Amino acid sequence: MARGAIREGLARTGRILRSGTGSLGGRLLALTIAFVLTASVLIFFPSAANFRNSWLGERANAAHLAAIAAELAEDNLSEEAVRELLDGADAIAVARIAGGATELVLGADTGNAPLLDEDQTRRRPLREMAAVITTFTGPADRLIVLTAIPQTRPDERILVILPEAPLREALIGFSARLFWFALFASLATGALIYLALLVLFVGPMRRLSLSMTRFQENPSDARRVLSPGKRHDEIGEAERALAAMQADILAAIRQRERLASLGLAVARINHDLRNVFASAQLVSDRLAMSEDARTAAMGQRLVRAIGRGIRLCSDVLEYGRSGEAHPELQPVILAPLVEEIAGELLARSDGVIWENAIAPDITVMADRDMLHRLFGNLIRNAATAMKDQDGARLTASAHASGDEVHITLADTGPGIPGRVQARLFEPFSSGGGEGSTGLGLSIARELAGLMAGAITLQSTGPEGTVFVVSLKGAD
Repeated sequence: MARGAIREGLARTGRILRSGTGSLGGRLLALTIAFVLTASVLIFFPSAANFRNSWLGERANAAHLAAIAAELAEDNLSEEAVRELLDGADAIAVARIAGGATELVLGADTGNAPLLDEDQTRRRPLREMAAVITTFTGPADRLIVLTAIPQTRPDERILVILPEAPLREALIGFSARLFWFALFASLATGALIYLALLVLFVGPMRRLSLSMTRFQENPSDARRVLSPGKRHDEIGEAERALAAMQADILAAIRQRERLASLGLAVARINHDLRNVFASAQLVSDRLAMSEDARTAAMGQRLVRAIGRGIRLCSDVLEYGRSGEAHPELQPVILAPLVEEIAGELLARSDGVIWENAIAPDITVMADRDMLHRLFGNLIRNAATAMKDQDGARLTASAHASGDEVHITLADTGPGIPGRVQARLFEPFSSGGGEGSTGLGLSIARELAGLMAGAITLQSTGPEGTVFVVSLKGAD
């Protein structure tokens, strides 16, 4: 019956654990129960051995009292009286050992039952714990030959033969009681730890995860930003960090929405301005062709001013695009492409000496159109910076390093002002050149990044400026 109760308790515990291990709190509860039950298993054998020793000690004392009663009665004990004394001590036979001699005081027939020697005059913990296992696994009819020291006569030894079956039943009952106590203790301890962790850890973490999920659903809703508590531990730090991050994301989204609206308005204005500039350019071209020198000079200046306005509109529209298309990377021979771009852009830049020192066999993996726009922005900026400068020179060179190709563009311009260098690649960061919008380098950096490359400012100063473009080389 006790074994059935233990099996039923284990099955019930398994059902409880399976029903609650889905969440973090359930796992913590299950682990706590498992740890307490493990500790109970570790202390079971010492506890069971102590219980077994106590049980045997009680039977030895009862047998000693029965032996004293038999001695006092001397020869007046009937067979029935002897049996009653033995039954009261749960014994089959009782003998006294004194002076090296063994004297049978009470006895009955033991038959051919197997015997197990148990000496309680010396305590051996490991052997006693092993005896617990043999008590569970031994034959049902085995008898214990117990040697013990009587409490009232410590100079004597008493020998008791008793059946092992009552000890086995008592030990099973003790194990069942210990199991239920351990199960109750583990459940109670687990529940207390679970409640503590639920308040201190699981609940706040669940609040953080819920806030992240709600914010992800609609990050533009300010009501979904977490309001951090007043805790000063790691959970409080996590709440404040999450709230700050959500606030930054919300501000960035709102800024992008404002910029998107502004970009749409600017695109419409630019479209109209380009139409106006196109009409004005027709008139300025006619003025520039006038035979009157003053009128022609004014027309030339008007043509240049209108050209700057058209370039400004084109740059703003180009930067305001929603995003660049995915590049189609293919092997591109670098030298003729750069020569073509320089020929187009430097044709009107009188006095700029162009030198293409790129080896004809250097090839990069790039999108040809993107590469054209990238170097177009760099060469145009260099030409603008060296305008009206004597001895202006722009040199292009390249060298391979590992699986990358580094292309260098060096001009002899006046250099980039220090106030601009820190934000050189940011939009609308202009070096102050005539007609510059400050978008060329920002666009160039974006194009280089799309092609798995990079663009860096290597040096700048009164002797000139050097930019380096790094791209993947083609095998």
